[in-house]
Amino acid sequence: MSKSPAYGAKAGRASGRNLNDASDSLVAAVASGVPIPASMAPHLSAVEGSSLLLHAQRVRDAAWGRLITYSPKVFVPVTMLCRDVCHYCTFAQAPRHGEHAFMTPDEVLALARAAAERGCREALFTVGDKPELRYAVARSELESLGFKTTVAYVAHLCRLVLDEAGLLPHANVGVVSGPEIAMLRASSVSLGLMLESTSERLCARGGPHFGSPDKEPARRLEVLRLAGEHSVAVTTGLLVGIGETRAERIETLLAIRQQHEQYGHIQEVIIQNFRAKPGTLMAAHLEPNLGELLWTIAVARLLLDPSISVQAPPNLSGSVFPRLLDAGINDWGGV
Repeated sequence: MSKSPAYGAKAGRASGRNLNDASDSLVAAVASGVPIPASMAPHLSAVEGSSLLLHAQRVRDAAWGRLITYSPKVFVPVTMLCRDVCHYCTFAQAPRHGEHAFMTPDEVLALARAAAERGCREALFTVGDKPELRYAVARSELESLGFKTTVAYVAHLCRLVLDEAGLLPHANVGVVSGPEIAMLRASSVSLGLMLESTSERLCARGGPHFGSPDKEPARRLEVLRLAGEHSVAVTTGLLVGIGETRAERIETLLAIRQQHEQYGHIQEVIIQNFRAKPGTLMAAHLEPNLGELLWTIAVARLLLDPSISVQAPPNLSGSVFPRLLDAGINDWGGV
């Protein structure tokens, strides 16, 4: 599969695969309990080799032991309408004639009750970003349901599922305001927002986030900040292989670390590998190899506070998913 030149630079790396003495000392410092200063973190871009993974494993084991967790969950796609046009996305769909734009409360509750009977503990609510700002059908259907915004409707559904089915709602609702976070806090246990990347370059013409206003890094960082101010637990993360460099991944992880240092509210960071999907603008884009994914997971484990869970989705790595454990993850996420 060839890589389209429109989607950015390859990740920079050293030509050799052995750690040099300086890099070895840098990573060993974290394994000894000394955090890597932000000024030194960029040097990790050139670090290669199994020692990096071993250090990440030691940090993971010291904080979490040998227990690997997961969350039995049900996926609740309240609406697949979205105002953004991310070039790798297969979730977002345009309105379809004769079909509802939103799941109804009865449909959501029936799904949640069936999931609870099968042992699920979590309800993962997902929506597209602010579809009512793009589609008249979304505005009309929300009005018929008694709501003005998608976020308000999701907050109502979270409360319904919590009270009637006993599942713990986790809301992935995109970019939200402070009052919307406060609204969600009353009915959900946590908030999900993938930061993906702090690289503004990816939002420029030809980039994967061009035409997607809700993927602007500053807007997403502001949501993480507001969630911290409201003491809301947040799951965030990186999307690896969409044209960003290793240095930009490190910058993204440091931005997440800074948020947690200020508010202590980042509960989990997902390191998600890009997968090319037919029918998208990035169908011919080169996927990151396993080594690059493992490098990113290990660096996340070394840079982030050890109390933060590091997750990598097993379903995106096929039969080699057990190798993700080698890089220091302690959680498989929702299953």
